[in-house]
Amino acid sequence: MNDRSWIKHENGYTVVRSTARTAPGCHQGCGVLLYTRDGKLEKVRGNPEFPFSEGKICPRCSVLPEVVYHPDRILHPLKRAGRKGEDCWEQISWDEAYTIIADKFNSYKAEFGAESVIFCTGTQRDIASYMNRMATAFGSPHTLSFGPLLGHACFVPRIAASMFTCGGFPVADCSQYFEDRWDNPEWKRPETIIIWGKSPAQSNSDGFLGSWISRCLKMGSRMIVIDPRKTVTASKADSWLQLRPGTDGALAMGFLHVIIKEKLYDDDFVENWTIGFDELKTAVTEYTPEKASEITWIPAQKIIEAARDYARAAPGLILWGVAVDQSKECIPAIHAILALKAITGNLDTPGGNVFTGRNFEFDAMFRWNDVELPPGQRDKAFGIDGHPLLQAINLYKGDDVLEQMLSAEPYPVKAAWIQGTNTFVCGSGDSKRTYEAFKNLDFTVVVDVFMTPTAMAFADIVLPAAAYPEKDGIAVTDGSNYLATINKAIEPPGECRSDAQIVLELGKKLNPADWPWRNTLEMFDYMLERTGFTFAELRDKGWAYDSFSYRRYERGLLRADGKPGFNTPSGKIELSSSLFRQWGLSPVPYYEEPPESPVSTPELFSQYPLILTTGGKTKAFFHSEQRQIKSLRKMNPDPLLEIHPDTAANLGISDGDYVYIENAHGKCIQRAKLTEGIHQKVVHAQHGWWFPEKAASEPELFGAWESNINLLLPKGWTGRSGLGYPFKSQICKVYKKID
Repeated sequence: MNDRSWIKHENGYTVVRSTARTAPGCHQGCGVLLYTRDGKLEKVRGNPEFPFSEGKICPRCSVLPEVVYHPDRILHPLKRAGRKGEDCWEQISWDEAYTIIADKFNSYKAEFGAESVIFCTGTQRDIASYMNRMATAFGSPHTLSFGPLLGHACFVPRIAASMFTCGGFPVADCSQYFEDRWDNPEWKRPETIIIWGKSPAQSNSDGFLGSWISRCLKMGSRMIVIDPRKTVTASKADSWLQLRPGTDGALAMGFLHVIIKEKLYDDDFVENWTIGFDELKTAVTEYTPEKASEITWIPAQKIIEAARDYARAAPGLILWGVAVDQSKECIPAIHAILALKAITGNLDTPGGNVFTGRNFEFDAMFRWNDVELPPGQRDKAFGIDGHPLLQAINLYKGDDVLEQMLSAEPYPVKAAWIQGTNTFVCGSGDSKRTYEAFKNLDFTVVVDVFMTPTAMAFADIVLPAAAYPEKDGIAVTDGSNYLATINKAIEPPGECRSDAQIVLELGKKLNPADWPWRNTLEMFDYMLERTGFTFAELRDKGWAYDSFSYRRYERGLLRADGKPGFNTPSGKIELSSSLFRQWGLSPVPYYEEPPESPVSTPELFSQYPLILTTGGKTKAFFHSEQRQIKSLRKMNPDPLLEIHPDTAANLGISDGDYVYIENAHGKCIQRAKLTEGIHQKVVHAQHGWWFPEKAASEPELFGAWESNINLLLPKGWTGRSGLGYPFKSQICKVYKKID
């Protein structure tokens, strides 16, 4: 359907070509065909002509009609009619809701400053751009991704470390930057693929689809998987490296040791395009395969073989996941993995790791540069003093956000706008503290599709959001090279409105001069201005791919000054980082034990003798979403704790038993799932669990305190850089629930 027509008629259906985006679900941007009859959405299919996703969709897409017509959807603006935490609401009009919100926000701004209002959104949704403008136009420096998490342990560490050492963000190249994909003559199949802390067969994120790996394997690529769990992806690997959670940095240092000692690196690239090789060589000297094996629990010979396989591949590719972000000292671990890509000559090369495409210079987050914060407002951001890396990326510590919400020092936080995120159930560690912090606010607005524990606990006003078949929008995916549109196929139910419309209309109430557009389509035209497309033109075209080429560093295409090299202070890949040194951080990679582990806290480990990792995705859910969708819940009806059969037998636990997971910070209950695909000393708990079928009011809050693994994750513990958090390497004990 890429023939300048976004609506077709087929066998009694009206078929609308669109792009899957939020709400609900992930931020991937797959091409979909929405089949409607008599104004109702009846089915969703993948669009086989869309080059990015090639007709593939996940179960969350295919069951979209269940979401759209679910009886529990929020259909009207609501005002709290009882105390906070009580399921007592009054239906109000949109005008009344906007008036209440604008009056409240403006009153806090007048008395305490615009910084007293914070704006929170879910993970990289298409709404982030609109909300960023709303916060900036209002004068608040506080736009928080994932609620209080801020991305400080999710994607942002990889971006930051990459930008400061490589000058760009290198991603795995599976031909996705070309519209003709696998047939493009410039692309080359990777000989060896390393999947590091990710299972793309179950989790498609950061602009990458698992089906591309399957395609490469069919074409002859070898695959090495690094993961504590034998995931679906790991089960198909030529080599599975079952590392101890949280030891990614030590493994990367072990790889570097082998490659440097055996002179398997690309001498020409290292000599001409990197600096700091000798410092790196010294840093990895102690990380022999035997030393790395002792730390990671991976046999030394497997480390040697994997390092050789990757280094000798022409090309070799590394696809990494959020697991490498979720350790305390994640920045040096990421730096070590970046060094692997660099010294083997696998950066900016076909079938290796390439720097992201230009996307017609469309920047969904920062394009709106005609609105700026008043002088000095950025300096009022939370907790970046003493963290120059955070200052460099205009990010603040999520933990400090919560502290200031509780203490009101150095100034109070009075109100929050929460759009599409489920704070204390999913968005941060130490759920009780997050709950207490948001409970401490005077006034909160929540925008969502369903009532959540966050909305029930905190909201004074709840606004009903449209699902993506009910709205128009712009679709751009992290690290992609295409633009497409989200196209409205049906009318939203009740009084639901799109996220863009809600922000535009409230923006007009707050700062009318900064929101001059009559409707969202005019706003989208403005956002697309630099791309050369209008919204209508892009919608008719279907999608547009920008040009893309390899080895841009040789032609001066990566630097603003047009000189050959990389966009770093030295113009080269910085194996020893000048910026890290300037900021008081280690300029070269290193490894540090997790804060609580068999090594760092052996006495505590004797009380909590299992390593707890969490956060692995399932096909059924996107973080804490979709728990009320019957067909998806049927795929994963209960919160599951993966545990080895031998470990379970020693604890008197059978498959399906309810068990407590407990450590020094908290406990929760999940259901045991026995699997040999996990180490005997490791357990994996699902995250984001709440129960829409349970009581809504306090204290239950839809069962938010029962199976929420974040109850076991303590505050603090970010790395020296201000980024990172050991989500995936806690310790715990497990015992059977006795009725």
